[in-house]
Amino acid sequence: MKLVLVESPTKAKTIGKFLGRGYKIEPTYGHVRDLPKSRLGIDPERDFEPHYIVPMKSRKRVNELKKEAAKAEEVILASDEDREGEAIAWHLTQALGLGEDKKTERIVFHEITKPAILEALKTPRPIKMSLVDAQQARRILDRLVGYKLSPFLWKKVMSRLSAGRVQSAALRLIVEREKEIKAFNPEEYWTVSVWLQKGKEAFKAELVKIGEEVLTKTGIKNEATAGEITADLNSASFGVLRAIKKEVRRHPLPPFTTSTLQQESAKKLRFSAERTMRVAQNLYERGFITYMRTDSVNLSTEAVAGAREWLEKNFGKDYLLESPRKFKVKSRLAQEAHEAIRPTNPALPSLEAEAAEKKLYEFIWRRFMASQMPAAVFDSTSVEVEARGKEKSYLLKASGLIQKFDGFLRVWPIKFDDSGLPDLLPQDHLDLKEIVPLQHFTEPPARYNDASLIKTLEENGVGRPSTYAPIISLILKRNYAQKNENRRFVPTEIGELVSNILSENFPEIVDVKFTAKMEDNLDRIADGEIGWSKVIKDFYDPFAKDLDKKYEEVKNQKPAEEKTDEKCELCGRPMVIKYGRFGRFMACSGYPDCKNTKRIIAENQMTGLKCPKCSEGNVILKRTKRGRSFYGCDRWPKCDFASWKKPEE
Repeated sequence: MKLVLVESPTKAKTIGKFLGRGYKIEPTYGHVRDLPKSRLGIDPERDFEPHYIVPMKSRKRVNELKKEAAKAEEVILASDEDREGEAIAWHLTQALGLGEDKKTERIVFHEITKPAILEALKTPRPIKMSLVDAQQARRILDRLVGYKLSPFLWKKVMSRLSAGRVQSAALRLIVEREKEIKAFNPEEYWTVSVWLQKGKEAFKAELVKIGEEVLTKTGIKNEATAGEITADLNSASFGVLRAIKKEVRRHPLPPFTTSTLQQESAKKLRFSAERTMRVAQNLYERGFITYMRTDSVNLSTEAVAGAREWLEKNFGKDYLLESPRKFKVKSRLAQEAHEAIRPTNPALPSLEAEAAEKKLYEFIWRRFMASQMPAAVFDSTSVEVEARGKEKSYLLKASGLIQKFDGFLRVWPIKFDDSGLPDLLPQDHLDLKEIVPLQHFTEPPARYNDASLIKTLEENGVGRPSTYAPIISLILKRNYAQKNENRRFVPTEIGELVSNILSENFPEIVDVKFTAKMEDNLDRIADGEIGWSKVIKDFYDPFAKDLDKKYEEVKNQKPAEEKTDEKCELCGRPMVIKYGRFGRFMACSGYPDCKNTKRIIAENQMTGLKCPKCSEGNVILKRTKRGRSFYGCDRWPKCDFASWKKPEE
């Protein structure tokens, strides 16, 4: 009997369908060894040697797997093909004692289908220790930062705070953006649109130039200037200066990578990065999609052939490219993976599955199919209109787009203004229908949402696509940021406090460039260019010295209590505002004799609605531990009203 070890029961069940009686597939339930939680578990004096243990929750499973391995003629390690999966395979050899006396093989595959599994069994390979070292270096780095820097925050700010190497850099992005928003001063500006007419057909043109001056976005500063322009245009004559007609093509985007899947599902499906990866993991383990942690946009020849066959059969030859379309990797982070995320069976456009899995699968299928379809074709018209007023001359521009062939838009719709212009020729006279001056104000930069934060992390090389979801989840779990009604990240008071103290005293730790450099070093370890202990030493030695100095130099920054006029309803003593891990709260000044506490409800949490269940409390906006918004009664736990939708007035 051959023993095949995989991470999860779902993966084991799927692979079990493809293998015969000579195989037994067992799940390990993830990592079987890790650093201890109760202590650092790393010895800086011995080249940062890690001390791994089998956690209590894994001991029973490890003992069971040891017995199974002892009975097996061969053990096949079939964990995922990335660094994490390689490390799991190596840890299994150590925890189960798989030495020279037991034949052990490592297999990898990009999709859980019968052909892929059978091919992997034919081509086993040794464990790649360079990948294990890269994963181990990341784990040790994160442990050193977290276990050394967090106690500093406990002493200088408050207990139970945490700092993390990548987490703190991501938090800084959110906090710095909030500072930009608070410091922003809106600037007034105006735009002037003109509705023109040829015969019975009307179209809108935008003012872009006054005399020889090209208008910038904020070129018209105030209402008075806009009024002068409007008055002059009212008496102007309008004529077509240029009319350019051409055919334009819009090409499909590449199939999904981990990063683009997380970004697009946040925009279009309203899935958080964590939810996207959790659902994608299920789809992968059930054999419906290829491996979901990838930076590659490559597609296998077989997958493309399957897509072409389906397109020709269902849409016809007009939707078939002359030759398959290939994409180039743009991300400098691309590593390890062999293919983009795609369906394992191109002929399966939908699934009978729970709603989230069905949505995400169809999303992946459409993106993959669109990547192998022809471009969408449009007739584009752009027109320049000259207006001669009494005071000045003006230039206006208008454009129109009419779809001729939908191409890939048939499966991957994109919004565009499908409106044409009248048939216009140079020298055509146009009639003025209406002038529309509009007031605007410049807006501050938008707060990050899942999609924009992931895009920024990727552009700056902070973390890796597979780490984005855990990073965001941890920031929300630690209450360093929350999501507002628009699903955008707003730093909490505690989040700002932690980020500011780290930025002031450990700028390198929270600097995106430094974090990106560390990711590059991890890549070099994975490629076998440098040893992992050197990377750790080069970081840790100056960091440890600096940390010792900061313990002496930095004064305590624990938030002071704020007095209030409110009295404790239990003992009558004044209530004070304190700070905790989850932000500000109200507590009795008589603590510890009186332990009465209250939540402080911020203005942006209030809805102005009475609770529909108890009629006494007020409906407020709340957050789950995962950062998802919901509406609840402020009398909780006396009233347990909760709803994802805002109650009607």
